[in-house]
Amino acid sequence: MKKRDIPGLQIIGKKRIQYIISWLAPFLGLMLVLVIFSLMPEVQDRFLRVNNFKSVATQSVIVALGALGMTLIIISGGIDLSAASNIALSSVIVAFAINAGIPPVVAIVFGILTGGLVGFVNGSLITSLRLVPFIVTLGMLGIARGIAKWIAGNQKIDAPLTWVNELMARHPEPSWLLMAPGVWMMIILAVVMAVVLRYTVFGRHVFAVGSNEATARLCGIRTSRTKIIIYSVSGLFCGLSGVMQFSRLTVGDPTVAVGLELDIIAAVVIGGGAGPGDHHRCDYYRGRELGPAPPPPPIRRHKGSRLNI
Repeated sequence: MKKRDIPGLQIIGKKRIQYIISWLAPFLGLMLVLVIFSLMPEVQDRFLRVNNFKSVATQSVIVALGALGMTLIIISGGIDLSAASNIALSSVIVAFAINAGIPPVVAIVFGILTGGLVGFVNGSLITSLRLVPFIVTLGMLGIARGIAKWIAGNQKIDAPLTWVNELMARHPEPSWLLMAPGVWMMIILAVVMAVVLRYTVFGRHVFAVGSNEATARLCGIRTSRTKIIIYSVSGLFCGLSGVMQFSRLTVGDPTVAVGLELDIIAAVVIGGGAGPGDHHRCDYYRGRELGPAPPPPPIRRHKGSRLNI
């Protein structure tokens, strides 16, 4: 019998082809969008310019940073509707801290930690009270937005200009950076997250929890702790996105990023993040790690018994 005629190898081959297609699909879609807009006569002379690509990349940083954290949550089978409110709260904290005379570095740390705290609360409520992530994060959406408005007094906070405002500058200094520092930060963090998900134990645990939480718990994975870490890391990314939001607007506005959580979730889905009921990638990783399933034990017939055990 030839190898290509073995059913198991055919299934593995089909899964690998599906994985390659799903991996290439977002890039093919992006190329299609570029071709369509480059052929439109209204924007043809401006679309393919370097400054336009710089502008698009800079505007994508806020959503992309939030999507990096949301990827962990969606792969693990959860959802976070409070991401946009978390971004607004973090930006207000940064502006409030800088306006109070706190050094910009410390203000950035406060903003990122605020986002991590919101994520930690979400994860703790979901695991300890066994609540649905949709309900918990929907409640946190209003709570975080309300705290941001309370801190800002229902108005924007004007902070003095510092080097923080240069993180999202389209024409950065020094000029050899070519793009805003926030864009390079986003690219580096995306590579780090890809490595974490693919090559670390924590990444395997994230896929395992999203594939089947009960089975993951029986395998010895501390699912509650893993979920808390996932939501906390996602909150840290939202906090960093809030810093970039403040850098772009130069003010702390509690009303920004309304509805941005939908853009973040859409970015994850379009990027190929596997949600509940869509875990072909989990099967691929598990197959690479554990190999094919062992054959079933032979059926033995015991003397004096009518049952096959």
